[in-house]
Amino acid sequence: MNKMLGRVTGALLALTMSTGLASAATKVTIAIGGGACLCYLPTVLAKQLGEYEKAGLEVELVDLKGGSDALKAVLGGSADVVSGYFDHCVNLAAKKQEMQSFVVYDRYPGLVLVVAPSHNKEISSIKDLAGKKVGVSAPGSSTDFFLKYMLKKNGLDPTGTAVIGVGLGATAVAAMEQGQIDAAVMLDPAVTVLQGKHPDLKILSDTRTQHDTLEVFGGEYPGGALYSTVAWIAGHEKETQALTNAIVATLAWIHSHTPEEIMAKMPEELVGKDKALYLAALKNTIPMYSQTGKMDPKGADAVLAVFSTGSPEVAKANIDVSKTFTNKFVEQAKGTTGTSTK
Repeated sequence: MNKMLGRVTGALLALTMSTGLASAATKVTIAIGGGACLCYLPTVLAKQLGEYEKAGLEVELVDLKGGSDALKAVLGGSADVVSGYFDHCVNLAAKKQEMQSFVVYDRYPGLVLVVAPSHNKEISSIKDLAGKKVGVSAPGSSTDFFLKYMLKKNGLDPTGTAVIGVGLGATAVAAMEQGQIDAAVMLDPAVTVLQGKHPDLKILSDTRTQHDTLEVFGGEYPGGALYSTVAWIAGHEKETQALTNAIVATLAWIHSHTPEEIMAKMPEELVGKDKALYLAALKNTIPMYSQTGKMDPKGADAVLAVFSTGSPEVAKANIDVSKTFTNKFVEQAKGTTGTSTK
C-alpha cells in the first residue's frame, strides 16, 4: 500500500512539475533593431534582470541590423514581437498592415544627425546635405525616416541625398571615421563614442533630450516600443501582458538605480572595452527612458504628423492613429508588478 501511495505521489509530483515547467516555458521571440543601441536597452536589460522569466516567459532576443529588418522578421514569421521604433506602426497603417505597440520604453527617439569628422568644414547645416552620402542603420528604418523628415523640413528633396545602410554600432562609427559617408543618423552609444574620439564633432540635430525633441517635432515623440501584429496580440494576450509586465518592471528598476548599476547588468559584449564612454552614453540616454511604459496619445499624433509631412501615402491614408497602439496592457501591469503606471 505504501509503495502504491509512493508511486501515486511521485506521479502527481512529476505531473505538477511538468505542468509548472510548461507554463513557465512559453517561448516568445523578440527581434531587436540593433541590440547594441542604448535606445533598446530596456529590452535587453529585462532579460539580464530575469524579468521575462519572472513573468513566465522564455524570451529569445534576435539582434538585427535595424528596425526595418526586425519588422521583416515579424512579418515573415521568424519572430513574434519587434523591439523597435513605434513609427513603423504608423507607416504600415498606410499600407493597411495592422501593427500595434503595447508598451513604450523611449519617451524620445534619441536620434542624432552627425557630420563625419573629415567633412566638418564643408557641412555646417542640414541644407548642406544635398547630394551627399548619409548613413542610416538600414534603409527603411527609423533613422532613415528621421533623415527624410529633416531634409524635407529644411527645404530639400529627400531623394537628392544618397542613403547608405551602416548599422548602429561600431560599423557606423567606422564608416564615419573612414570617410565612407559624409554624415549619419546615429544613436548612443555610437554618438558618445565618436564624440570621445573627436571632441569637435558637429551635430546638426539631436533628439536625446526633451528640449531637443520639442525643438524638432513640436512635441514628445515616442521612440522604442514593443509591438506586433494586431492578430498576434489578440491571439496571445497572456504573452503580451507578460512582456509588458517585464518591461514596466525594468523601467522602474532603471529609474531606481544608478547608471553604474545599470551598466553592470548589461552584457559585456554590448558594453565594450571602453566602459567610461559607455557610461557617459548611458547617462546621456537615461532621461529618454519612459517611467510608465504608456503611450502619450499626443506623441502618437506627432508621429502621424511627421509622416504625413514626409509621405504623401501616409497623408492620404486617413490613418486612425489610436489603432496603432494600446495602453491596456500597461494599465493592467500595475496590479501584477506592483509598479505604478502614473
